[in-house]
Amino acid sequence: MKLLAIDIGGLTQDILLFDTSLGVENCVQMIMPSPTSNLARKIREATAAKRPIFFDGVNMGGGPSKRALAAHLKAGLIAYATPGAAETFDDDPEEVRKMGVRIVPEQEAPSEPDVVRIETRDVDLGAIRGALAAFEVDPHFDAVAVAVLDHGAAPPGMSDRIFRFQHLSKTVQKGRKLIHFAYLKDEIPAHLTRMKAVARTIDPDLPLLVMDTPVAAAIGAMEDREVARHPHRLIVNVGNFHTLAFHLQGDAIMGFFEHHTRLMSREKLDDMLVRLVRGDLTHEEVFAGNGHGCLVIERSSETPFIAVTGPQRHIMDGSTLRPYFAAPYGDMMLTGCFGLVRAFAMRSEKWRSEIERALGMP
Repeated sequence: MKLLAIDIGGLTQDILLFDTSLGVENCVQMIMPSPTSNLARKIREATAAKRPIFFDGVNMGGGPSKRALAAHLKAGLIAYATPGAAETFDDDPEEVRKMGVRIVPEQEAPSEPDVVRIETRDVDLGAIRGALAAFEVDPHFDAVAVAVLDHGAAPPGMSDRIFRFQHLSKTVQKGRKLIHFAYLKDEIPAHLTRMKAVARTIDPDLPLLVMDTPVAAAIGAMEDREVARHPHRLIVNVGNFHTLAFHLQGDAIMGFFEHHTRLMSREKLDDMLVRLVRGDLTHEEVFAGNGHGCLVIERSSETPFIAVTGPQRHIMDGSTLRPYFAAPYGDMMLTGCFGLVRAFAMRSEKWRSEIERALGMP
């Protein structure tokens, strides 16, 4: 069985072609620029050439691309977008129009001869298959698992930070298990519009699982044998844009917080982690500091085993908490992919035993 796992972050997309007939370390893997980074580069190139842009496609990750678009418009240049592509920059079309983008119907592409057409999508299976074929790797796979960070479509007037944290909190309180963040194709909540868009771009006959990127990283970190030895643990994913920490007893979530990595320092993160476990880190404090929020379900007087992962994990270098830097199967950058593989096994009766045998027990 072959499972294509794609962990899409702010700066990289990490790709693993998991093949149950091979040892984990011998599976094909790629660390490539993220789709939103590529989109931002294409926008900047159009800006430098002083050419109008036409966005056509579906909702995908914003971040760098939204900032590049703002610079393009500030330069007095034109940008068009179909309704689906416009969701990349905001779920509310009126907010996109306020930026200066001209939203046009799907069938009415602008007629300017020098317009740069840019397709918006998080997942390009054609490009991945082409990369595999270029290295004489069979581009066939049986299923796909994708991780993206989805803020969700907030109602008009509601903060994206508030809406995302409400989604995270409700999901945690539903069952207190990380696996509840993993959705099969027909289970994706309507408000998770980025995940819905991913599903629309995957071959319809391919089984699909989608989940949140920091949750995939947390599940993947537990594939590290040292992390797996400790039932009471604090798993911290320091991503390029977001930092999320889960306090766990076994597989039960005791609490968590999410913040923006650019606002983190070693001292601040140390303090927040200690107080998350102790139970006196508050949602109001995290939100007031421009984070998403905090939820404490249970507190503990014992110090958990602290495992850190993520591309910005160096923030915790020299931490007084002496964290362990997780590297499942020897590869930190594929932590999210390994989490996707494990989650897919947990949700798939057909391939569960085959995948679990190939992974082995952490």
